[in-house]
Amino acid sequence: MKLQIVNPKSKLVRRPYGGIAVILAESFGLSDLSSVAFAKEEAKNLKSQIETCPPSVWRNRKSQITLLTAFFALLTLYFAPTTFADGSIIGWGGQVMGVNLDGGFIAISARGSYSLGLKQDGSIVAWGDNHYGQCNIPSPNVDFVAIAAGTAHGLGLKNDSSIVTWGNNEYGLSNIPLPNTDFIAISAGYFYSLGLKRDGSIVAWGRNDYGQCNIPSPNTDFIAISAGWYHSLALKKDGSIVAWGFNNYGQCNIPAPNSDFIAIATGGEHSLGLKQDGSIVACGRNSERQCNVPSPNSGFIAISAGGSHSLGLKQDGSIVAWGDNYYGQCSIPSPNSGFIAIAAGGSHSLGLKQDGSIVAWGGNYAGQCNIPPPNSGFIAISARGSNGLGLKRNGSILAWGRSTSSVPSPNANFIDIAAGAEHNLGLKQNGSIVAWGTNRYGECSIPSPNADFIGIAAGTYHSLGLKRNGSIVAWGQNSFGQCDIPSPNTDFIAVAAGSDHSLGLRQNSMIVAWGRNDSGQCNIPLLNCGFVAVAAGGRSGPIMLGPMGHSLGLKQDGSIVAWGANVYGQCNIPSPNTGFVAIAAGEYHSLAIKADGSIVVWGDNRYGQCNIPSPNADFIDIAAGGEHSLAIKKVCQYKLTGDLNDDCRVNLYDFASMAANWLIDCNIDPNNPACIPK
Repeated sequence: MKLQIVNPKSKLVRRPYGGIAVILAESFGLSDLSSVAFAKEEAKNLKSQIETCPPSVWRNRKSQITLLTAFFALLTLYFAPTTFADGSIIGWGGQVMGVNLDGGFIAISARGSYSLGLKQDGSIVAWGDNHYGQCNIPSPNVDFVAIAAGTAHGLGLKNDSSIVTWGNNEYGLSNIPLPNTDFIAISAGYFYSLGLKRDGSIVAWGRNDYGQCNIPSPNTDFIAISAGWYHSLALKKDGSIVAWGFNNYGQCNIPAPNSDFIAIATGGEHSLGLKQDGSIVACGRNSERQCNVPSPNSGFIAISAGGSHSLGLKQDGSIVAWGDNYYGQCSIPSPNSGFIAIAAGGSHSLGLKQDGSIVAWGGNYAGQCNIPPPNSGFIAISARGSNGLGLKRNGSILAWGRSTSSVPSPNANFIDIAAGAEHNLGLKQNGSIVAWGTNRYGECSIPSPNADFIGIAAGTYHSLGLKRNGSIVAWGQNSFGQCDIPSPNTDFIAVAAGSDHSLGLRQNSMIVAWGRNDSGQCNIPLLNCGFVAVAAGGRSGPIMLGPMGHSLGLKQDGSIVAWGANVYGQCNIPSPNTGFVAIAAGEYHSLAIKADGSIVVWGDNRYGQCNIPSPNADFIDIAAGGEHSLAIKKVCQYKLTGDLNDDCRVNLYDFASMAANWLIDCNIDPNNPACIPK
């Protein structure tokens, strides 16, 4: 969990609903404060804190207080709902998300928990699970004519008939048999691969414990191939299917008559064959009815088989889906029309439209369905483990990850979000908290009265709520005392929840820490003062041994202090340690935003979570997952004259250049002469 401040010189304008940051941010335009009098009272509190820390710590804060006091008259005029910079979500590291699927695609492939799309220009786009590098397409990413997604590796066929492979390299997956030429088709399975040669022969490599790479003789006259978990299918010129490999469910027993087939598909442990007459034949495991083709079984032109579900594409461009639907992988989004290709992953599905756009649905616990469109209008993000939340400008929440339940209805009027390992929290405008997801430790059981909250934080299996009176409420797992708030439980202005520890920031700019402390994550370094934001990281799964948990504190001067577990360098802030305006702590890595909108990441980089996508600019929010990172990239519809900090509006921060334009907001008044379309 992280909390962010607003810097007048920064491009960042982000809500942290609680404390000093709330006073500064909401006093300059947010509409959630009850009155200007409340802001005045907080300004007095700030003045009283100056004696707590050395004068140098408060030098910049004094100027902010002066600014706050000087503009009370303007605040009275400006205290109305306004709009802010928002943007799109991108994710990198162990989860790749936020790719553009709006058009230009000619082919799709899915397997396991990730997806591939082939573009008209011959490049490949990948998204979803990336723990084995299966989303890292090798350079040069050009001249591809076909793609195949395996469980944790990928294949690309070049226009020179050679194969490129990437991702997991167990079982020699990257060792394409020589000569790597004359290939016309590819297929990737569970840690093994198939390649079809121009002469009709098949080449297989990789895992072979069930004989899935042992091509039956004669190895000739093949025209199509498909690799499953542990079994393989190949289509002959004469329309017959050859099957080999694991056959415990009869997935290799092609029903008679074995003729007139024009397409094949292998699922986890079932097989599909498409006949010339447009009917589908299925065999193999049927525990989820994945072999029960819906009626009428006619008019099909393409097939695809997933882990335990099946897809069929009709002549009219509609998709039929059957089998396991636990993650909604069989619930085709509307309108179900205009599709030209299909692909079934482990628990998700893809459809390619005539306009070249890709539609994804089903399981999204690894980002394999991307950010549902439109990927825009986001003002805040939160992550823990593989769980993620995005808050839209309109007050709605987008959720993905390990928590399979949807956002409770009505999905509206939210002002803050917090993602736990398997549960989620949302703060409503009326001060109440909504919780959903796994509730094994009571982390979703909000104590009564559920009212007057101004801040939230979600740990792995515990939750925190900050009350307007400055007290903290905690609930959920308490194995390490992470829910036992130290006395006195007063004067808090911000909270953060780690794996098994908690942080609270007091009005006097000091941090209080409690809970698990085996890595020193609760030992705040001296001097414990001058803090304006806190963040807590650590594991995102069940209780583990060893160093677990680290903490971050953002100082008023823009520097970061870090303490706790440091096995991967997650507490080693890169130099120069200045100019930071926001912080976030993950499992073993940390993120921060600079005042110029760039991101700095450090710590564990085994999955590329520290490799910030280029260009590293215009970011307005960050979140650290277990082994991936998330950020919101700012999108402004207009370039507004006088908008000094690029927050998509002219407001009090731009007072030096306001003149007559200081109340202009192009999101509300796009026809104003000061609004220049980009």
